[in-house]
Amino acid sequence: MKDPLPLSVSIIAKNEAENLKRCLESLQGIAKEIILVHNDCTDKTVETGKSFGAKCVENAWQGYIEQKNFALSKCSEDWILSLDADEALSEKLKDSIQAFLRQEKTSENYDGALFCRCSFFLGRWIRHGDWYPDKKVRLVRKGKARWVGTNPHDKMKINGKGACKLLKGDLLHYSYGSLREIPSKAIKYSDLYLENQCPPAKPPSLVISGVARPLWRFFRAYVLRFGILDGAAGFIIAFSTAYETMIRHGRQWERFHVAKRTKEDFEK
Repeated sequence: MKDPLPLSVSIIAKNEAENLKRCLESLQGIAKEIILVHNDCTDKTVETGKSFGAKCVENAWQGYIEQKNFALSKCSEDWILSLDADEALSEKLKDSIQAFLRQEKTSENYDGALFCRCSFFLGRWIRHGDWYPDKKVRLVRKGKARWVGTNPHDKMKINGKGACKLLKGDLLHYSYGSLREIPSKAIKYSDLYLENQCPPAKPPSLVISGVARPLWRFFRAYVLRFGILDGAAGFIIAFSTAYETMIRHGRQWERFHVAKRTKEDFEK
């Protein structure tokens, strides 16, 4: 039997018992410790984590980036694999991670590794469009990386010029259970987008924000990135991407113009 890998896995979760079970099952035998940071759970998320030997730490929610960096700080091994509860390792990726961490050159030449993320949607794996290959840096040396970006669009950044290696195999992603979840997530993410955006210096254009941007995102996803090859799911993904873009930037236009008109009415 091989020695355990010097690997911690960090996961954040809120009411993710069902997804978390699948995630933790995919991690069996790969890590010395699993850190589960949770908040405001009313389901069996914590019980599920403990049943797989995870160290469960409660932390008040402050944002995706903040929560994930908190989870990183609780890890003790030399390498950290950071996952969301709705993700899981494919067997091929699991083998690639194990091989990567057992190589002598890894400790000398790399501070991280990235791999493709493949999403399951409407009963099929999505292999084109905006959703694939969707390369993610998720395996990093402790103390050499942090989560950055603008909530909810976070990303892992390696400090300095640390090298990353592309590993074979996919990170499996189960983001949407049904079409019903798309509108609610679009509104939720647009709320976060507006919270983190400074007011524009000049009035945003409705033609650009509400029409041109969404049309471009649809064309890019469905045509330029071959989303058409994913069948009906590819069309719906491209359409939902355009819808999310319209909601996000349209609301920014709305906020600017409504605020301006309200001020003018008040001055009258």
